[in-house]
Amino acid sequence: MRHDVAMTASHTTPATPSATDATDGIAWLAAPRSIVYGGYSVLLARGLGSGELVDRFAATVLGPERAVCPVGEVTGEELVELLEDEYGGVHEEIALRHGEHEGWAYAVMYGGWPSELGSLLPVSRDGAHVFHLVFEEENGKPVPPWFTYVHDERLLCAFNLHLDRSWGHDGVEGEPEAAAPLQRLLNAAGLPDENLPHRDAHRVSLEVLERHFALTLPRARILGTALPAVVLESD
Repeated sequence: MRHDVAMTASHTTPATPSATDATDGIAWLAAPRSIVYGGYSVLLARGLGSGELVDRFAATVLGPERAVCPVGEVTGEELVELLEDEYGGVHEEIALRHGEHEGWAYAVMYGGWPSELGSLLPVSRDGAHVFHLVFEEENGKPVPPWFTYVHDERLLCAFNLHLDRSWGHDGVEGEPEAAAPLQRLLNAAGLPDENLPHRDAHRVSLEVLERHFALTLPRARILGTALPAVVLESD
């Protein structure tokens, strides 16, 4: 049962969408360099506009206080070039492009977000449903892709999308009423499977999440269209 939420060139070139690619859902994130070199970090929310989602997220980033500085509507490639040209390098600051699609607010991160992500619980205050999908694809440790769902400043469920013990947990953690049904759906989809390649486990986990929570991201718009963007400038 679906859970009702009611609610440099190599660094800039993602996988190219074709006419046969699905443009919505979230399973497309499992493709190599699906958005940008280095991995992805995406927020989805109900109960918030995308601008409010960005503002709330900015307040949770670790380190110095960040000023949310709009930079107009840009493509992902243009935003990476801006970070390189105006901020001393693509990893010096965190930037986000954001928008709204089929009832969801979303924000896609660029730049130096790895190791700078704090608790998302405050982002979900006042009844917001907030989902985070993150994968440090080029991290040599390696770090598996991760999913988190928070609501009203509570962790409802979270898990490693490889569903193995490579990063401490091989199942869904969180509040039983949210975590247990999701675990059953993942098991029904054949996970965990120690013989399944990580890329396939990643994709199957995303497919389960997509169906269960009706999560969707506009792939063609994110990869090829200018969207409102901000840079989180540190002091």
